[in-house]
Amino acid sequence: MYPLQNLFIVGPMGVGKTTIGKLLAERLKRPFLDTDKVIIERCGADIPWIFDVEGEAGFRKREAQVCDELTQQQGMVIATGGGIVLNPDNRRNLSSRGIVIYLRASIEELVARTAKDKNRPLLQTSDPRSVIERILEEREPLYLDVADHVIDTKNDGARAGVAQILKAIQE
Repeated sequence: MYPLQNLFIVGPMGVGKTTIGKLLAERLKRPFLDTDKVIIERCGADIPWIFDVEGEAGFRKREAQVCDELTQQQGMVIATGGGIVLNPDNRRNLSSRGIVIYLRASIEELVARTAKDKNRPLLQTSDPRSVIERILEEREPLYLDVADHVIDTKNDGARAGVAQILKAIQE
């Protein structure tokens, strides 16, 4: 793998993009960024607030700006927000500016991992499972379209996910 090539981590909310991304960056001795955290820092507000005030469209506009900017850097490990693949420009930027790793988990795992998280505006509903199912139905083809590698996270832990990614990118 070329040392300056970016590694982008995509996948649905709750799959472990940030956790695995941080560990991967540490292991590779690279800088780590999370697109959602960059948006929060720049806006000075959390994602639920952005959704409340600007709606999903406002958030997605901010996300596209951050995606374009961050993907132009080199040698980064970048965890993306779950919906980043909804924008064709984001998909193009990710695909052309680095290696894309799609982290995948079952619906049951995603429901369990996100059950108590109040910082996920799309899941603040009486039936979060149906929301996750709908989101995956919509986004799975987009994740697969941009992915250079697909990693099933299961419940093996973040370090096992990092090991799978390292094996995949070295092949």
